[in-house]
Amino acid sequence: MRVSAGRRGVLGLLAGLLLAGAGCGIGEPPTDDGPTTPPASPSPSPDDPPNNATAEPSDDATAAEPARPDWLGTRPLPERPDGLGEVQDTPPELVDRQLPPPDAEPVADVFEATITDVPEPVAARSTWTSECPVTLAELRYLTMTFWGFDGRSYAGEMIVHRSVAEDVVAVFDRIYQAGFPIEEMRVVAATELTAPPTGDGNNTSGFACRPTTLSTQWSQHAYGLAIDINPFHNPYRRDDAVAPELASAYLDRDHHRPGMIQPNDEVTRAFAEIGWGWGGEWSSLDDWMHFSQSGR
Repeated sequence: MRVSAGRRGVLGLLAGLLLAGAGCGIGEPPTDDGPTTPPASPSPSPDDPPNNATAEPSDDATAAEPARPDWLGTRPLPERPDGLGEVQDTPPELVDRQLPPPDAEPVADVFEATITDVPEPVAARSTWTSECPVTLAELRYLTMTFWGFDGRSYAGEMIVHRSVAEDVVAVFDRIYQAGFPIEEMRVVAATELTAPPTGDGNNTSGFACRPTTLSTQWSQHAYGLAIDINPFHNPYRRDDAVAPELASAYLDRDHHRPGMIQPNDEVTRAFAEIGWGWGGEWSSLDDWMHFSQSGR
């Protein structure tokens, strides 16, 4: 692993980032967070996330990878009275979801990461405002390599609290070394917080300045102290609510598919070793995507 932080200089994870896509579902007891799911809209501007420099595909990459359905993030669901979308059956092409990242090129097969202050252009496209429960100075901008479902490496980005930045990088290094696949990793955009639910988001993310669903309390994500991983493969469930709303096929945790998080796997062990709790172990609800420092 190669990591740089702040004044030590930034390692280059160059290439075209993933500016939008579907958002993530989030939940924390006793109140639960809901998903954010906007359509994708990539941008080549250098002010946007770290770009993915083209590299030769790894030997493990599949010869013919599945194409991303062109309707992802474009079909709003009917909304329930609680503001979540109507839960619907999982589309056949997403029952075993193994899609490449949207609009990304592979990078070299080595874990690289950077930790810096949040650049102004990144802050401008994020959910951060002066009304958030943390100042911008308390947050850090990370770039990290991750494995895609196509067996190739990609450059991702995330915002977290400065107090956990190094631990988070260590966790994702361990996840990368284990070969655990991630579909997308990018900063949540402000437009995602108010976008109608499409129920198909799968963005791995950290900071998102918003309260928990049906509550005025801030989510742990609003402090940069929580992370959601592959929300579609690891959905949120409470009573008859599911988020993302099209991810019902992944409620069967005994039917393991790539991208799913399981008890005592490399992902849960890596977070446990830095003292973070997992929403898959809660008694009041299931939030298999969710990890947080507080355990909430």
